[in-house]
Amino acid sequence: MSPTQIVLLVLVVLVVAALVAVAVVANRRRALRSRFGPEYDQVVAEQDSRGAAERELRERERRHAELELTPLDPQDRARYAAAWEELQVRFVDAPAETVADADELVSRLIAERGYPTGEFSEQVAHLSVEHARTLTHYREAHEIRLRHERGEAGTEDLRQAVVHYRALFADLLGEEPVGPRPQQQPHPDSPQDATTR
Repeated sequence: MSPTQIVLLVLVVLVVAALVAVAVVANRRRALRSRFGPEYDQVVAEQDSRGAAERELRERERRHAELELTPLDPQDRARYAAAWEELQVRFVDAPAETVADADELVSRLIAERGYPTGEFSEQVAHLSVEHARTLTHYREAHEIRLRHERGEAGTEDLRQAVVHYRALFADLLGEEPVGPRPQQQPHPDSPQDATTR
């Protein structure tokens, strides 16, 4: 082989290696974006660089793999759903207390599923691996609760907090905590409106 051929061969090998490296990085990035959804962009915005953000997300995956998560059995799921339904009913009479209760109920569910319940940022990091799509709701609810503690949130804000808590609660529960109410069927002998005939 001539020296020119050797140089060309080395260049081809280097170009192929570079293309493979770019493809690997792109695949890892695509996998992280797919898994973390909007949380990917959130972490990228918080970190100094995309590489640092992606290292953080891979570290979250590693820590998540060490958790012993447990699914809820049907009785526990029903118990939590009933507690949420009761909580929503209480909102009308006591919105501030209901938001605090919603936060506590979500925290209990997080703990029962096997997630650590330390600092809020740690909770978010652990939850982000499987529940990234509802973390924006959790952050919003948490922020409203903090604003309420400072006297800066009104009743509509508190209602929004409960709606946000419900999104994560339903995600952790695996179903909507309060299903649609069954529609009552009219009695066959009752008069019907002309528009429903």
